[in-house]
Amino acid sequence: LIFGTLYPAYYSYKAVKSKDIKEYVKWMMYWIIFALFTTAETFTDIFLCWFPFYYELKIAFVAWLLSPYTKGSSLLYRKFVHPTLSSKEKEIDDCLVQAKDRSYDALVHFGKRGLNVAATAAVMAASKGQGALSERLRSFSMQDLTTIRGDGAPAPSSPPPPGSGRASGKHGQPKMSRSASESAGSSGTA
Repeated sequence: LIFGTLYPAYYSYKAVKSKDIKEYVKWMMYWIIFALFTTAETFTDIFLCWFPFYYELKIAFVAWLLSPYTKGSSLLYRKFVHPTLSSKEKEIDDCLVQAKDRSYDALVHFGKRGLNVAATAAVMAASKGQGALSERLRSFSMQDLTTIRGDGAPAPSSPPPPGSGRASGKHGQPKMSRSASESAGSSGTA
């Protein structure tokens, strides 16, 4: 990590900062070769990891790329990468434009399908669960009304739904909290 990325990243920063074109080009060639190396490494690791000294050879290769004496990245770039990219540049650009257009079209297509699926699921859930949802909401609102008796509103005519025993006491009278019953008792004696 330090050898292959952090060291070159720092010197690339220095090249950009100093605006030295020669250094800038040198580090750009390194990063192009390093990108190709890491891409190839993804596949070669699967098949060649059993090879003796495979990882040591990879470290030696990165050292060779970085070395100012061997100028490995410059050599590979000028001998192989630049001529290949120059001869195939038009086809690569066309493929990239087509891929960009297709990816945008696919994004729009799958985005529309995703929204349609979500809308259909929401409508189905609302239609199937409408009765249960309205009953659930009604039970919550009735339960809330039976616990709020202090505002002078009459109690609802229908009994609270089953299972809401905490809203009423033993004789159908609403339960009051301890502080509310104490204040009611003290206000009656005053």
